[in-house]
Order: sequence, then structure tokens, then C-alpha cells
Amino acid sequence: MSDLSPVTSSSAISSVFWVCPPSGGSTLALPLTQVSALLAKLGLSDRHAVAEDVLHLLGPLVPLAQCTIFSFEGTGRPRTVAVGDRARTRELPDISQAYVQRFYRLDGAQQAMQAHEAAARKAPPQRPHIVLHRQAASDVPHPEYRQTCYALPQVAERLAILSLHEGRRWLSVNLYRGLEHGLFSDTEIATVQALAPLIVQAVRLHYTGQVLGSDLMALMMDRLALRGPVLTARDEDVVRGLLQGLSTQALAERLGLTAASAQTYTKRLYRKLGVSGHKELVAWLLGNATD
Repeated sequence: MSDLSPVTSSSAISSVFWVCPPSGGSTLALPLTQVSALLAKLGLSDRHAVAEDVLHLLGPLVPLAQCTIFSFEGTGRPRTVAVGDRARTRELPDISQAYVQRFYRLDGAQQAMQAHEAAARKAPPQRPHIVLHRQAASDVPHPEYRQTCYALPQVAERLAILSLHEGRRWLSVNLYRGLEHGLFSDTEIATVQALAPLIVQAVRLHYTGQVLGSDLMALMMDRLALRGPVLTARDEDVVRGLLQGLSTQALAERLGLTAASAQTYTKRLYRKLGVSGHKELVAWLLGNATD
């Protein structure tokens, strides 16, 4: 199958999205075992466990068929963080991959993320700006997108919980209703909304744990872009070398510089970032934003 062309106005989805109240809007009594099960899976090697436990957490309150979690950065293709399935179809990983490769531009959640980018950046990590987005099969005008992501897995509607992570990546937790469940009721929407802050924080921790386990460098470079001043491409190359533990001589060889020039670049970069050296640089990037 060929790649889709960018979305045009004729194929765009009319989105329904709103901001989740900071407290979720209501209070629910949850069994401690379910919350503990969700938290226990965060950052583990089985990256899909968190999606399965979101289903287990919500299942007794809101019947669901599937859960997928994606991360979005800029206008590029999203990344699949986790998928969970209530034994409906073994094809969910393939469906998620098709979404990532071909259909994500057609998702109405794109409009919600763009509309709330500025507000989400201003929100503190402790009280993230959470946006909820509804999209039923009937809302999707593109026939192949609707067939692959709704008709094939027998999905009636999707509710997405959207939040910005580290000021750069949107995390999208997608909850799917099967045809047998019908559309979300107002009561069920309120229940998801009440649990959204817990789900967002859990998925953020899980995502960070996965990044720490697979690519610590990506996490630190993301935080550098968010917290630090604007850097040149050469500055970023120096930072990568320093974070990888390269000696001055090794850094010079990588960058095609003399040892003296590499040392000068390094000192200038430390001054620009306001740190005294390598140890303080790493501590700053791995610490809280307010440290």
C-alpha cells in the first residue's frame, strides 16, 4: 500500500475535543489492587503491560475493547508506545503500525494537539494540560482509514487522552469501544475524565522508564532542547560526545578538531549552559526541571 498524501480540507475530520478539569472533574473510589497493578508495570521491559493494565483499571467501570498508546513529536510519524487488547483480534499491532505509517495525519486528534500546544507547554508537570478527543467510526470520512482502524477491529468509537510530555512529545492514550459496547455514554466519559490525571501520570512515568531503558541519550537531548538555550549543531555534537563520556582527545577526533579546540568548545558550552562540568551537566539533565 502506498503512503497517504497530506490531509486536505475535504478529508479532514470535524473534531470534538475539550480540556479535562485539573482534578478530573469528580472523585472515584478505586480498588487499591488495580491502581497498584498499573503502577507496578511502569517502565518494565514488557512495554505493552501498561496498556493492558489501563484496560484492567477501567474495565469494571467502562467496558473497553482495546487500548493503544502513541507518542507524537512535531509533524513526523508517531511511535507506538504500547498496545492492549481484550482478545478481540491478534492484528492490533499490525493495525497500530498501519496507523503510524499511513493514517495518523487523518486523525482528528491532530487538530486537538495543535490547538492546545501553547497551553500544554505552560502547564506544570504536576498539573498537566489534558485534552480529551472523541472520534467515532462515522466521524472518519477516509474509507481506508475507517476500514483498517474501525471496521476491521470492530470498533465503534475511540476516546483519546492527550498530554504533552517534556514539552516536546504528545502522549496519546486511546481507549476503544467495541461495536457491542456502542458509543461512550456521558457517565462513562465522566468516569474516564475523572481517571485521566492518574492515567496520564502513569503513562508518562512508563514512557520515561522505557526511554531510560532503551535510549537515555534521547531523553537527555530532549531535556536539553526544552531547558537549555538555543544551541548550534556543533554545540549539540559536543553535548552528545560529553554525555557519551568521550575524552577530550576522542571528542576532537570525532569532530575533526585539535585537542585544544575541542577543549575550548567544551568550556564555552559549559558556560553557555550554566554548568561547571560534566557531572553537573548530567545531574541537570536528569533532575527535575526546577532543580
